[in-house]
This record gives sequence, structure tokens and C-alpha cells, in this order.
Amino acid sequence: MLTTIGITQIYVLDQDQALDFYVGKLGLEVHTDADLGFMRWLTVNVPGAPDREILLERPGPPALSEETAAEVRALLTKGASGGTLFFRCDDAYKTHAELKGKGVELPEEPEDRGYGIDFGLRDPFGNNVRIASMKQG
Repeated sequence: MLTTIGITQIYVLDQDQALDFYVGKLGLEVHTDADLGFMRWLTVNVPGAPDREILLERPGPPALSEETAAEVRALLTKGASGGTLFFRCDDAYKTHAELKGKGVELPEEPEDRGYGIDFGLRDPFGNNVRIASMKQG
């Protein structure tokens, strides 16, 4: 039986720029940064949760042909990559203010949505990111 998700993946166009955003701005930490020769295996995780990694993958070989990778890059820059990262925090208002102070573009203010207070943004590549403080119970 399945017990947990260990690694999830999103496409990024530039892995160093992704590190700057996810580690430098959002506060995640690098889990693995390895040159495999055919690709750079770069994962990050929320501090204190090393068993749940996010693979920051450049679209291309060996997983995708160059033609398909070009299509994925085009979709990604339009915000149509299909993936969303949904992070939880203790206080969405405080987190929003902290990210704003770090220069993160925040098109939404935190809003009560019934299940909790959340807001959304896009990473530098067009991926959807949501951040929420969840209601108890």
C-alpha cells in the first residue's frame, strides 16, 4: 500500500533562478543538488520536512524530446502547466507580508475561503503557488 508522496515535480526554465525564488524568497531548503550528467537533479523541501521533496526540473531530455520540451516551456510561460504547489503556514497574513517584504509579486491579498485563509501567486516561470493557514477541525 502507498504511504506517502516522497517527491513531486514542477517544471522550471532556469534552476538557479528557481533556487533564488523557492529558497531565497519562499524559505525552502535545498534537499539534493546533483549533476547526473544528463540532467541536474535539484530538489527542495519545506524546512523540517525532508521526506517531501519538490523536484525543480528543466523540461528536456531524457524525459522529454526537444520538440515536446519546447511545447512545455511555451505552456509554462503562459501559466498553463497544470500544476499547483499548495503550501500551509501558521498565519497567511503574516506570511503574505513577509513575502511582500522580500519582493515577491503578490497579485492576491489573503482571503477567508471557508477552509482557511489563503492567497495565490505565480513563481517566475508561471507555476501556480497557493499558501494558506488552515482552519482547525
